[in-house]
Amino acid sequence: MKQVLLFVLLPLLGVAQSTSPAPKRIWLDTDIMVGMPDKQGAREVDDAIALMMALRHSDKVQLVGISTVTYVNYGHDVTQKLLGYYNKTGRTIPVYRGSDTLRDAGRETDASRAMAEALRKERMPILAIGPLTNVATVLKNHPELAKQIESVIVCAGRTPGLPFRPGLEKITVGDYNFEMDPAAFRILFDSGVKVVLSGYECSVYTFLGRTDLDFLAQGSAGDQWLSKTLRPWQLLNKTLFGVDGFVPWDTTPLGYLTHPNYFKYYENIPVRINTRKADTGGTGQKPYLEVSYDYKDTPWRATYAYKTLPGFEEIVLESMK
Repeated sequence: MKQVLLFVLLPLLGVAQSTSPAPKRIWLDTDIMVGMPDKQGAREVDDAIALMMALRHSDKVQLVGISTVTYVNYGHDVTQKLLGYYNKTGRTIPVYRGSDTLRDAGRETDASRAMAEALRKERMPILAIGPLTNVATVLKNHPELAKQIESVIVCAGRTPGLPFRPGLEKITVGDYNFEMDPAAFRILFDSGVKVVLSGYECSVYTFLGRTDLDFLAQGSAGDQWLSKTLRPWQLLNKTLFGVDGFVPWDTTPLGYLTHPNYFKYYENIPVRINTRKADTGGTGQKPYLEVSYDYKDTPWRATYAYKTLPGFEEIVLESMK
């Protein structure tokens, strides 16, 4: 009774009551392909884990819509499947098909039209955890909407000379999201929208090993399906990188929105696209999306997440339980 009386009197006495901030409404753009058949035995699973984490932390982020990029029909269907398993928000979250071919920024799709319509209604961040073709299409065709984008958070970028060598550093991999459509990144940076880069350098601190996810096999129908898709990905990582587990890359860009204090950042750091010899084999050249305070000849700037702090890995795991 005393607690109730105190709750009633606090506003009358001019004492502010603590309230949680409303969840940030965001758009998710993803190249999700978990469970997709592949000649190597598995496809990446980190987009699915990021989606689960976003749904689990609905007190922090609210998904306005989801768009798929590359393998868009499969991405659309598996996203709907995961939403059926894990969307406990009580809200219907629409899913739209975007660019299937990449490198075709400017060609309208269901995804670009839906994203543009959502931005006309409200200003929000875009969490882009795949190639940026869908986002670039909106900015290219509707430049007036740039002011409606609070930020674009991307899983891409590196500091100069940083090789991407996961696990035991047996092989070097590329900056996939950037390298699949570099022109889309040019459109993004030229638009003047705030960009947050959270790629390999930041994400590599988080690792989900074989035993970390054993609980899924005994869980719900969704957990059991996910367990069957995660295990082949862990085994492929063991073959390629020498470690029985994987880095959930796309969780750190989401973490910028849900748990920003778990990362260290370079703020307002210059960004450049540099071209030189490919570090992933062959004799050709390739572009690199790089950040450095030494770059004085570029107008592009970004917030760059370069380190994950202790505790974030546990947050990711808890998001899956």
